[in-house]
Amino acid sequence: MSVQTTAILVLLISFLVMVFLRFPVAYAVALSSLLCLLYQGLPLTTICQQMVKGISSFNLMAVPFFITMGCLMGSGGISEKLIALANACVGWMTGGMAMVNIVASYFFGGISGSASADTASLGSILIPMMVDQGYDDDFSTAVTITSSCEGLLVPPSHNMVIYAMSAGGLSVGSLFLAGYIPGALLAISLMVGSYIISKRKNYPKGEKFSLKNLGKQFLVSFWALAAVVIVVVGVVAGLFTATESAAIAVIYSLIVSVYIYKGVTWKGVWKLLESCIDTLSIVLILISTSSIFGYCLTMLHVPSLAANAIIGLTNNPILIALLLNLILLVLGCIMDMAPIILIATPILLPIATSIGIDPIQFGIMIVLNCGIGLLTPPVGAVLFIGSAVGKVKMERVVKATLPFYLCMIVVLLLLTFIPEISMFLPNLFPA
Repeated sequence: MSVQTTAILVLLISFLVMVFLRFPVAYAVALSSLLCLLYQGLPLTTICQQMVKGISSFNLMAVPFFITMGCLMGSGGISEKLIALANACVGWMTGGMAMVNIVASYFFGGISGSASADTASLGSILIPMMVDQGYDDDFSTAVTITSSCEGLLVPPSHNMVIYAMSAGGLSVGSLFLAGYIPGALLAISLMVGSYIISKRKNYPKGEKFSLKNLGKQFLVSFWALAAVVIVVVGVVAGLFTATESAAIAVIYSLIVSVYIYKGVTWKGVWKLLESCIDTLSIVLILISTSSIFGYCLTMLHVPSLAANAIIGLTNNPILIALLLNLILLVLGCIMDMAPIILIATPILLPIATSIGIDPIQFGIMIVLNCGIGLLTPPVGAVLFIGSAVGKVKMERVVKATLPFYLCMIVVLLLLTFIPEISMFLPNLFPA
């Protein structure tokens, strides 16, 4: 066995063993890279160099700003207003509160960019409301956790920024635009699934539709929704970079939360910033350690070996695309979202582009695959959060989520084989 092959085995097997032993992923990535470098006799100063290189990126500066914006807007009294707006839009339908949950997640996702934040914030309000109105608690929790994945697709999403960096500097503006239609398609798919289940279980309707109430709730929610407009329009129009837009959005969110909606005091702002630092530290540690892992993969030519192995199995682009999705779904069952993006992108993106998948389209595919992974045991963070918020056993939540998994897989297949869904807006408004 060659030195290169043994080094690859040391890197990958040690990483997988540590993941299954429930090591924190950042430690698993760093330690497996360390073992790989030691085996090859390379200087360990490479670790420090690659960690610094991994986080020395101007575009990466947008990530802490977007995380801070999400924390401020998510805790500034925004959730209730967006729920009221969603209720005015779709609450009149059969299974109205399930529809409200899904639409509210679309609105809130454009502010928080986080499925976990969406589940914790909206779920703590909507799950008890749904149960009080006669919905089953497992169904209410399943709707909440699956709809939270819309926030991963709808801009501004810091995961899009991480993917743009991992893919070699793609346009963040194009990725933001590419997420709108897939996010809406996912919402529609989940609404269809909710409608069918609500009809079968005779769940209640809400109040009749009122255009006057819709207008009123839109005006109340306008200041929250405007934050998304500032970010996306500013980036796409070239008025400022993603980092600059994120910084402006933080200032705007601070003003809206403290002075307009008055959901946060200045003392509360400092507490929110503490939680932002906790989240950001986790993200930056993952990015820096994944940079070492990526360096080892590149040095050992793993991306080209993986591409040749997959293409060796079949030349059929449809089967290759399905295989890429399967790999990402399996990874989602054992890893969190950011590590998958950081580790899998350099390996799988060249394979995707070789069969004609645009890097922007592949970014949307990765994000949705990772979103599904957040809902699957044993590592599904959003699944655990939803179970805790809804006070429902995880086994019951997983069972109730099965029909929604099907809805999400259908959307994933549509995104994979109909590139226009993702590419329509980026092609219409080149960023």
